[in-house]
Amino acid sequence: MAKLTVSDLDLQGKKVLMRVDFNVPIKDGVIGNDNRVVAALPTIKYVSEHGGKAILLSHLGRIKTEDDKPGLSMRPVAERLSNLLNKPVTFVPATEGTQLEEAIDKMQDGDVLVMENTRYEDVKDGEYVKRESGNDPELGKYWASLGDVFVNDAFGTAHRSHASNVGIASNMSQTAAGFLMEKEIKFIGGAVSNPAHPFVAILGGAKVSDKIGVIDNLLDKADKVIIGGGMTYTFYAAKGMKIGNSLVEEDKIDLAKEIMDKAGDKLVLPVDSVVAEKFDNDAPHKVVEGDIPDGYMALDIGPKSVAEFKDVLKTAKLVVWNGPMGVFEMSNYAEGTLEIGKFLGTLSDATTIVGGGDSTAAVQQLGVADKLTHISTGGGASLEYLEGKTLPGIAAISDK
Repeated sequence: MAKLTVSDLDLQGKKVLMRVDFNVPIKDGVIGNDNRVVAALPTIKYVSEHGGKAILLSHLGRIKTEDDKPGLSMRPVAERLSNLLNKPVTFVPATEGTQLEEAIDKMQDGDVLVMENTRYEDVKDGEYVKRESGNDPELGKYWASLGDVFVNDAFGTAHRSHASNVGIASNMSQTAAGFLMEKEIKFIGGAVSNPAHPFVAILGGAKVSDKIGVIDNLLDKADKVIIGGGMTYTFYAAKGMKIGNSLVEEDKIDLAKEIMDKAGDKLVLPVDSVVAEKFDNDAPHKVVEGDIPDGYMALDIGPKSVAEFKDVLKTAKLVVWNGPMGVFEMSNYAEGTLEIGKFLGTLSDATTIVGGGDSTAAVQQLGVADKLTHISTGGGASLEYLEGKTLPGIAAISDK
């Protein structure tokens, strides 16, 4: 069922509540990376240019005490947004009450307003009450009362049922997806519900436990599932191979066996690894095939694995990549991840979708982000979507 999108709405003169994902890294009031703010610009501009009054809500970090609040104010984000839009943006240092209501009443068509961090509502009178993250019904109802229509453009929180997404939506006659959310539904939702073939999934990261649901769901849909990163060695252990001091989830070895039995030749594991005696970028390292020698730990996939993975990928029509191939944050163990990212940028006939922090960082570092079809803005949300789960934030958007 297709979802209602912002372009289906009549916005002229309307107070448009917009849930955005401005959860950016911030330290001492300085924003480390504004990608998420930039990603929301098309929807904000569209609302503004079509005569809507854009009232933006976002969370920022986690607020568990009153002391957390000053360092996690939305003010610096509102200032950055104003620079990016090249127009004034009103910041209201409140999440409810007269100050906020009066500021909204004063808005002209096309104006943009940012309210204070929605997570401020999680702490009231010094107590951690989780009104926002616990989806307090009164709070959702109150926020909904501030606007005429609701646009959800925050895919990063779509897997959570919060007052600022599901709470507002359940009190509005119409909820629409913003352009960013629309893209996520189209590409990640499409990869799960109606994939092109050959479909290859690349799953990396440290733990099998984080990706079990995804592996399981994608084995039914993908033609090949490539495994990389630390979770490789739980599969190695399940095959009876030696893993030295490599990362392993002992309690998931039987599960890894079950996955391999189910998968047959669909599952593609690395054949060689970059190993070192210490978890240290400067430790001497070497490439070994098969078993990991005693005293060594595997920290990246080796060149033969890279070549085999490329061989699997070269005929793909759809590729979904989530998670690094090695310890990407250390330069000596980043090669596997970077090689895969570079190769994806050359697949001109395939739909290429990347999600997860390290995979996204890799394609941005390589400058190939613009050669890929879609880079997901949600970590946990994209994983749960790939698992085939219903995401509450998407379920709450009106059907067309």
